[in-house]
Amino acid sequence: MTELIKIAKECPSLNLTVQAGELLEMVNYCVLSTRKELEQQITDSNTETYPSRQKVAEMLDVDLSTLHRWSKQGYLVPIEVGGKRRYRMSEVKKILEG
Repeated sequence: MTELIKIAKECPSLNLTVQAGELLEMVNYCVLSTRKELEQQITDSNTETYPSRQKVAEMLDVDLSTLHRWSKQGYLVPIEVGGKRRYRMSEVKKILEG
């Protein structure tokens, strides 16, 4: 199946004769691989991560002092994990989305 996909990518204008069973197999392969990718994206988006202050500052394109000020204002409050300040990625995404 992967060989057929490779050929199609390398020679997109090539005409092929394919048996109905092979076509069905290819469609099933494409559906299953797409489903796996979507399931992984959903799992990744539902998993909470806790990036460091430096990473959050880079993501939001702000200075560390801005994160400190936001913390005092209650805009983006860090949590303590092992004596280090971390941020909930879900809260950072809310800021990025506006």
